[in-house]
Amino acid sequence: MPSSTGNGWVQLRQQTRSLEAQTDTLFHTYSRFASAPNLPPKPTEEETKAETQIQELLEKRETLISQLTRLLDSESLLTASALKQNNLSRHRETLLEHRHTLSRLRASISESRQRANLLSTVRSDIDAYRSANPESAEADYMLDERGRIDRSHGVADSVLSQAYAVNEQFGVQREMLGNVQRRIVGAAGKVPGINGLIGRIGAKKRRDGIILGG
Repeated sequence: MPSSTGNGWVQLRQQTRSLEAQTDTLFHTYSRFASAPNLPPKPTEEETKAETQIQELLEKRETLISQLTRLLDSESLLTASALKQNNLSRHRETLLEHRHTLSRLRASISESRQRANLLSTVRSDIDAYRSANPESAEADYMLDERGRIDRSHGVADSVLSQAYAVNEQFGVQREMLGNVQRRIVGAAGKVPGINGLIGRIGAKKRRDGIILGG
């Protein structure tokens, strides 16, 4: 019949594993705030709730691990198995790892929020300056338009350059084909009877064409 100590160990371990799984689920939710492109100036209710729940789970797990430690220490050296020692060590390591994960995510979210707030402040200052200086705003608009026009011209120049390059390649290929044709004609003129043979072949083709057509 299992001892009360054994039953207590099993129950505490089940609770610890359950809280570890809940922590992993909440980390998945909380980590989305760290990768969000645009964080609000202040934490949302959902973000605060997720962080609070993770912190509470970590504290509960620490309490359970302390209870497991005391339970294991109360056992005699003969009944305290190496498996229990390994399980307890694993729970401690997981708790420490999750504490580090929470700290890292907090720092990442804080950095992203500060960067977003800084960009928002800079945009607000620029808008306020343009509102107070409409001439400067108009000049900035003209500069932006000039930049867009220059980029459009750059694209057109690139397309024309490619077209010129293709046309030049066609010209080179036509010249090469013309040279080959001239060499063939020149070689044919040097071979005795080749012109007559070519003429007879052409006449035979014309004759065959007439017969087939008839």
